[in-house]
Amino acid sequence: MPVYSMTGYASAQHSTAAVTESENKPPPGQLGLEIRSVNSRFLDLSFRLPEDLRQYEPALRDLLLGKLKRGKVEVRASIEMGAASSIADPSPRMLQRLNAVQDNVKAWLPTAIPLSVADVIRLSSAEQSGTRDWGACVLPLANKTLKALLDARQREGARLSGMPLDHIAQLRTLAQQAVPLIPQLVEQNCQKFLARWKDAMALTDGATLPEAAQDRALTEATAFAIRIDVAEEITRLGSHLDELDRLIQKGGEIGKRLDFLIQELHREANTLGSKSAALELTHISVDMKVLIEQMREQVQNIE
Repeated sequence: MPVYSMTGYASAQHSTAAVTESENKPPPGQLGLEIRSVNSRFLDLSFRLPEDLRQYEPALRDLLLGKLKRGKVEVRASIEMGAASSIADPSPRMLQRLNAVQDNVKAWLPTAIPLSVADVIRLSSAEQSGTRDWGACVLPLANKTLKALLDARQREGARLSGMPLDHIAQLRTLAQQAVPLIPQLVEQNCQKFLARWKDAMALTDGATLPEAAQDRALTEATAFAIRIDVAEEITRLGSHLDELDRLIQKGGEIGKRLDFLIQELHREANTLGSKSAALELTHISVDMKVLIEQMREQVQNIE
């Protein structure tokens, strides 16, 4: 299954055919629709539609809900009337109505300015543009725009999903570098702990610890070795990397799962650094956290 990004943009236009003066039809016009989306934890839809298209918002919402799962999505629509509508030809019926309205207004407001020719043309254009039924082209145009958006999000998703794979390979390399250090560091620190214990007991080089003190020293050294042993963290980190790799190869709606696994990777890298008893492991932990943070920025855009 493909991986989709939550970031994308698409637009489309639909133009109505021009009509002759003898045809009693609305003037030609152009319907424009654009959809843009950015990342978000949930699906957040917003619509900016002209009044003539408000009635189609529920259908547009259902269309988007059926195809999108996450993201902050904004739908914008616009209507532009053609050149033929710039000088509208008012119908006799409309002129009679405007005349009646004007007489009524002047009866109450004698000082009101009479309608100009420009006012009549503007009102006629508004009436004619409002008589067009856009229902036959809104949803087909929305489907076309949504398909273009999904294609854009899929292309971006393919690019984003390829980046974590490279980081996963680098994290595996760092983990492999840490594995040989673990037994060596545990043994070194045990020897250092026993040496400090012996110094604390004020014993000479040729002397041996009393049996009770020696048992206590071995117990403390073992407990210390367990505290600094990061083998478990390395194992869990490898398991998380395997799951990340599997999810990216599988595809689909994996954004939330990837984000959770990134948090777990960061937790293991932090623990590795806090338990580190050697400078080499500290450097490995820092390098891991840098890569993990870069992965977090990438997967936050995946649906």
